Amino acid sequence: MSDQISQLSTISSTKSYNNILTIIPVYNEEETIASVIASLKQYNLTKIRIIDNGSTDKSANIAKSAGAEVIFEPILGYGQACWRGLQELPPEIEWILFCDGDGSDDLSQLPEFLAQRDNYDFIVGNRTATVAGRNAMTPVQRFGNKLSTLLIYLGWQYQYHDLGPLRLIHRNAIEAMEMNDRNFGWTVEMQVKAIESNLQILEIPVDYHQRQGGKSKISGTIQGTIKAATIILKTIGYLYWRKILNQFLKPKKILLILSTFLLVMGAFLSFPYGDFTIAGMVPQFWKGIAVMSLGFILSWKLPSLTGIWFWSVAIITRLILLPMEPGEDIWRYLWEGYIQNQGFSPYDFPPIAPELESIRPEWWSKILHPTISAIYPPITQFGFRAIAAISPSVILFKIGFIIADLLICWQLSRKLGYLKSTLYAWNPVVIYSFAGGAHYDSWFILPLVGAWLVFDYEENPSRWLISALLLGISIAVKWITLPILGFLAWQAWQKEGFKKAVLVGICGILPLILTAIPFCYSGECQLIPTNSAFVVYGRSADLFPYLLALVWEESRQANWYYLVPLSLAILLLLWKTKTFQSFSSNFLFALLTLSPIIHLWYFTWLMPFATVTRNLGARLVSISAFIYFILPHRMSLGINDWLLSPIERLFLWLPFVLGWFWTIFKENHNVLDTSKDVTS
Repeated sequence: MSDQISQLSTISSTKSYNNILTIIPVYNEEETIASVIASLKQYNLTKIRIIDNGSTDKSANIAKSAGAEVIFEPILGYGQACWRGLQELPPEIEWILFCDGDGSDDLSQLPEFLAQRDNYDFIVGNRTATVAGRNAMTPVQRFGNKLSTLLIYLGWQYQYHDLGPLRLIHRNAIEAMEMNDRNFGWTVEMQVKAIESNLQILEIPVDYHQRQGGKSKISGTIQGTIKAATIILKTIGYLYWRKILNQFLKPKKILLILSTFLLVMGAFLSFPYGDFTIAGMVPQFWKGIAVMSLGFILSWKLPSLTGIWFWSVAIITRLILLPMEPGEDIWRYLWEGYIQNQGFSPYDFPPIAPELESIRPEWWSKILHPTISAIYPPITQFGFRAIAAISPSVILFKIGFIIADLLICWQLSRKLGYLKSTLYAWNPVVIYSFAGGAHYDSWFILPLVGAWLVFDYEENPSRWLISALLLGISIAVKWITLPILGFLAWQAWQKEGFKKAVLVGICGILPLILTAIPFCYSGECQLIPTNSAFVVYGRSADLFPYLLALVWEESRQANWYYLVPLSLAILLLLWKTKTFQSFSSNFLFALLTLSPIIHLWYFTWLMPFATVTRNLGARLVSISAFIYFILPHRMSLGINDWLLSPIERLFLWLPFVLGWFWTIFKENHNVLDTSKDVTS
């Protein structure tokens, strides 16, 4: 290494470095400053600026006699002196060299610095890389270096090894840094800002000497050491805070932070007002939902999203709504799980049955439709029973629904990415329905999404049966996904043959059959109370049945009529669609618009499938669907009217339908444009 430095020294002695200015802060260093200036001139560094920072000895006169420019800076501080030296730079100066005036820097290695100017913007001497350098440093200096460089690494992921005073930096670079520190934080600020400025940085091993004269301002006293350490740490802390703040103040970050804040704040504003039986609760609830909805709308414009942000919002909003007063359906869930653990089948006895009078809990009066036996499928009953076996607790049931809900978020984010998955995970309807309202629908959506992702995204031969089995579990939890099994079997027949289609059908129906057996005896399986007015007839917020009833009054008396248009829609989709996602999303759209029975949480069914196309209708109904709660609001005021008015229906359905078809139109338009490009 010494031979290499010697060669570089010989080369540098023949060059002129008129574009380099050396800045040396000086404080009472009359013993060494002349030799430092002489050493610099030895390497043709003739432009030397001494900053006399309050010396009381002859440092300034000696420096001037040695041929250096001397500038007086009365305000004390290492950074203040360096900053003063950067003022009024001659126009020809392109590089700035900093070194100490106490003779501790080994200037014999300057040729190596000078030789690297074409390759780097910022060159720092690393005293810890040489034996002489390490030995000459005090324990305080070594500890301070290790701590400071570690903190820089943790904050900026760049590994420095020293905060050495010997450093060469391009003029444009340091001027762009706009250095602020005026004390011992100057060096660490420069090194941090070099990282933030994406400079090409090089650390060169250098020797170091014990101070040749004067007294150290840092390690000379305990007070000075503590003061310097405090300043350096404060500087690092300030720079890191500024970094975080700058990141957040970028337009993209502002949008993300605002979206997050509104979603979380909206959840906080909503959760105290979940008991819609109390007059005045719904308007307060709507205020919180409006804030959440605004945050949800802002999320549509996010250009990217990290996993931490995605999961933080998804989990925190759900946890906030966990203590919210649930919807009235929860009491039926608790009851049906509870009586199973008492040895009764929920399909055999309605809640009001006299056989169950002796086991009625204190919350029994909250159960809806007490004259109707269970309408939930058998596998769901097993879920209710399992949770109630621990405790018939609202919180426990909610946790069961939220876990399934978060697993849906996980499935979607794993396959589609975090950004697309926000349409489900950050959706106000989804968050309220499972975490706030405590509806069990997440239990059937979870296997349904699993079946979709396996079928559409996996290529292995077993995907048919795995998808069918998962779909079968979904069907066993809620009947409405049964037509999707028809699509799966049809696709199997088309692509794999009749045998595979039969096998798919068997796998899809098997979970329902197996879970129904324990509830079937004496040759009967009365799992749906078909004679119930609740099943045969029930209207509140429907779309197509309401429109049909305007011209055909008799249609109000039965719900089975709408199986005809739904069946036609299913046949059309079987013919036109090829993917699980396309069939499921369009089938669910048809089901919702044709169904006579509609509740807000039903819209959660199609949200996972809408994440692929980011369907505008799905996004809009995630906001407009909350008009549904005007129904319990009216009831709380003593108005016994459980039907949405025409204006209320328009507010709920129009954004959904128009947005849905707008997305389809845009997709088809893009396909046409692509085909034109190909043919041209």
